[in-house]
Amino acid sequence: MALRSTLARFLRSTLNSCQQNRAQSVAILGAPFSKGQKRGGVEHGPKAIRDAGLVERLANHKNPVHDLGDLSFPYLEKDDSFINVTSPRTVGRANQVVSEAVSKAVEAGHTTILLGGDHSLAIGSVKGHAQQRPDLCLIWVDAHADINTPETSPSGNLHGQPVAFMLTELKDKIPDIPGFSWMKPFLTAKDVVYIGLRDVDPGEHVILKDLGIQSFSMRDIDKLGIQKVMEVTLDHLLARKKRPIHLSFDIDAFDPSLAPATGTPVNGGLTYREGIYITEEIHNTGLLSVMDLVEVNPMLGANPEAVEATASLAVDVITSSLGQTREGPSGPQLGHGMLMEQGSAPFFLLTPLSPPLSAADAIPPGPLHPILSIFSVLSSVPAQESFGLHDSVNCSMSLA
Repeated sequence: MALRSTLARFLRSTLNSCQQNRAQSVAILGAPFSKGQKRGGVEHGPKAIRDAGLVERLANHKNPVHDLGDLSFPYLEKDDSFINVTSPRTVGRANQVVSEAVSKAVEAGHTTILLGGDHSLAIGSVKGHAQQRPDLCLIWVDAHADINTPETSPSGNLHGQPVAFMLTELKDKIPDIPGFSWMKPFLTAKDVVYIGLRDVDPGEHVILKDLGIQSFSMRDIDKLGIQKVMEVTLDHLLARKKRPIHLSFDIDAFDPSLAPATGTPVNGGLTYREGIYITEEIHNTGLLSVMDLVEVNPMLGANPEAVEATASLAVDVITSSLGQTREGPSGPQLGHGMLMEQGSAPFFLLTPLSPPLSAADAIPPGPLHPILSIFSVLSSVPAQESFGLHDSVNCSMSLA
């Protein structure tokens, strides 16, 4: 029984890996927008990230890539503040454009990448995602909580308020703001996890505590380690139900030594390894559906090298989220696998350095070439029930 159980777990893990390694169709949407805050230049973020090789990196990884270009946003010459909110109509209309574009891309079956632009764009991005996947969960990687309401915001900048617009628990805290009549809250506090916080406003602390939102500050990461943080994050969001993940990643989550070209840098941020580990673990779930990469500001780099470093880091974050690993494309030798049945006994066949097998090529277990490995599963473990697969699987896996 112990051997049977071990093999069953092995095969499930292997087949999950196969599914994750299938090439994903990726849609890229540029959002050159800056009115959610007051510093110019972040509207050039999409171009900087593309210039750093994003499309080429994805194409080299055999991802079918659809670069849908940049969205166009209406700008109003007169857009008076409302209460403490700056440029409300411009930001509201821009987010409506983003929402419609993201919704269409998700509906078309693409894993969607939104290139910002400032973080106010997440209002539209997550809303558009939720129109197609209402059961989504949100992982917010950022130095800031971005959960101020118009009343608690010290600056009035909407890039510091997007999460508040999404949460049903805060609907009474969001007044009828011009430009946002289309926007209704759609997430609950239990659907959100923060990672990387280290600059949280007093009003935000109160909201996080009162709503019981799961959050990990940089102090928590130092104490627990990023592996434990991701384990708790994914268990919190996915333990009861496997559901689509929306990853909203602000480049200022990283330490400014790694990402200097951004508008609100805060010392003591994520290391490169911590940031990439986050995205690798999210990819490993096979559930990433939409990702925002925001707040790259080429005009705030002290020199071209600082801009290039920040944009290249953004590319690494995105490509890692889509399955490119730190080990690189070469790695160990790979093989193919197939779940087969001989009589009533299913077995899994691993064949290194050979083409994928078809059903006609199937052979029963027995003494074969010395590099051929065969694992049999006893008949009491039904293939269909345990693994959900009858056909051959072209599966990349290490045989080392």
